[in-house]
Amino acid sequence: MNQSKQGLGNWLLVLAVITLAVAPLIFVRGAEFTGADGQAQDAIGEIKPGYEPWFKPLIEPSSKEVESLLFSSQAALGAGVIGYAIGLYKGRSQQQKNSKE
Repeated sequence: MNQSKQGLGNWLLVLAVITLAVAPLIFVRGAEFTGADGQAQDAIGEIKPGYEPWFKPLIEPSSKEVESLLFSSQAALGAGVIGYAIGLYKGRSQQQKNSKE
């Protein structure tokens, strides 16, 4: 595959990801986008109203903004580790391929 076709393919993938991220915000108006934790808590409350959790969190975030920051930081760190691993293995693969030639 030549360089221009690969570049076009990359841009099409980026466009597809952006479309998948933005489309629900455009087409589903007035919907609440809540997290799975909140939905699970509501479902448990409906099924068994007197349910008490088994344990309390070790650290309770002071606000929803702090909780959101911690969650997004965790997601970014995980994405960075995965991206590093993929790049590392891709580089090793190319190095082995080049050394065989």
